[in-house]
Amino acid sequence: MTVSEEQSARRRFGTGSIWCALLLAGWTALIALSLLVESRVLALIVMLAVVTGALTMIGSGLRRHRPAEPLPWYLLSASAVLFAAGTTLRDFTQAYTGPWDDICTLAGYFGLGVAATLWLRPRHVGRNYDLVLDSALIGLGALLASWTFLISPILQTRATTTKTVLAATYPVVDAVLLTLIAHSVATSARSETSLRLVHIGLFAVLVGDLGYSLETAGTATIEHQLLLTPLLAAYATVGIAALHPTMATLGTPRRVHPHQSRQRASFIAIALIVASLVPVVGSSLGTLDRVVVSSLFALLLIGVLARSERAIQRSARSERRAQYQADHDMLTGLLNRSALLRALTRDSEHWADQPLTLLFIDLDGFKMVNDSYGHAVGDELIANAAARIRRVVRRDDAVARYGGDEFVVLAPLGRQEAVMLAERLLGAFVRPFELSAGEVPITASVGIACDSPRGCEENIYDLIRDADSAMYHAKEYGLGYAFHGELRPGPLTNVLPAPGAPECTASRMTRRRETAV
Repeated sequence: MTVSEEQSARRRFGTGSIWCALLLAGWTALIALSLLVESRVLALIVMLAVVTGALTMIGSGLRRHRPAEPLPWYLLSASAVLFAAGTTLRDFTQAYTGPWDDICTLAGYFGLGVAATLWLRPRHVGRNYDLVLDSALIGLGALLASWTFLISPILQTRATTTKTVLAATYPVVDAVLLTLIAHSVATSARSETSLRLVHIGLFAVLVGDLGYSLETAGTATIEHQLLLTPLLAAYATVGIAALHPTMATLGTPRRVHPHQSRQRASFIAIALIVASLVPVVGSSLGTLDRVVVSSLFALLLIGVLARSERAIQRSARSERRAQYQADHDMLTGLLNRSALLRALTRDSEHWADQPLTLLFIDLDGFKMVNDSYGHAVGDELIANAAARIRRVVRRDDAVARYGGDEFVVLAPLGRQEAVMLAERLLGAFVRPFELSAGEVPITASVGIACDSPRGCEENIYDLIRDADSAMYHAKEYGLGYAFHGELRPGPLTNVLPAPGAPECTASRMTRRRETAV
């Protein structure tokens, strides 16, 4: 995008924001007018004006921003028309007793639910079921409260059967819609302003429906204009949401990371508090009420227990991951230096009463490879070298990256076994490494230090120091591998152990290994 195009886009965005602010102010003034003036005709005119304006704004937003998934916006438009039709039949038609107002309103709720589902379906959260569980718990808590304070009183009225069933359906639908909203809120990003405005509009619909349900249940008497206000606010908010540029991204596939876990936990805590108050408030409930309340309460507790169990498992996984990262080198997957130094004390039973051998491995000419090909190729070489070492040693041996191009193998081996392991390690470096920069031949030098299991006071620090010294001697004289001891330069000979010295501490110089071509 050029500078002029960017400035033009910013100018359009600023102009759109000004228009949204002006429209919001106009809708607020119009809704306030219907509250101040008690007139059914004026309330009907205001509602029709707000609905018409919302439909116009949705159409303008669809034409201007051209979203990839326009179907949810069409469903919202149809729901707004159905809500308006139901409200007109119920509140502005004299002596109307038919079921069409409820049918239109429930059809509008169905459109809202489908639109919310279409927006949520492309939002992938991996195999994270905690979010679905939390949303379901919030919905269960709302349904439990609805049964106690709304559904049960509505069922106890003496209205006709059809009217009673339809009126009792609204709290159930509201609980389902609240579940979808909670899921959508948890997966929305801060930059999705349009979706947040839609959330506000849907919450306003729930608030308005709550007022109607309270009035139907006889729990409260609310003025007509006041009941209509949340619905008018929902129309205006959804219309403004359609004008915002972020409306084009709603419904498009994207991977999101659930957040606001503490807020969801707070809602679940509120649901539990409400559930604990139900036995007190509903002490005079009938048999059916007690069965429904007990079932919902049991489902809520099962969900909370499942959530707690998943939280414990997630905490255990996080702890294991943190412990692994603290003990392992991230490039090679081998133990790091600190884990190596704790190896003998952490798993003392494995090393007890056994001969101990430490092999110190250093790559020959690694600095030249690193300087010639760069650090990325150097890291690649380190990782491949670690894999070859890991394949040579036994499963129970401790293998660590000591630092840079240095590796350490700690194994319960005697002298002859240590010689065989050192030769296998050197053989692992005969074949050149296939790296991104091409074939890179490299060799290694190994220093070996042994400790006998009987009365030896040396610890792992001494073994590392001795093996490191032997490795430098092997590298200096091209020996391939060498045991720690008195190593003399000159002709390569085997050095016999001093009288009375343990066999594993005897010094030895190996024959110069043959260089592979």
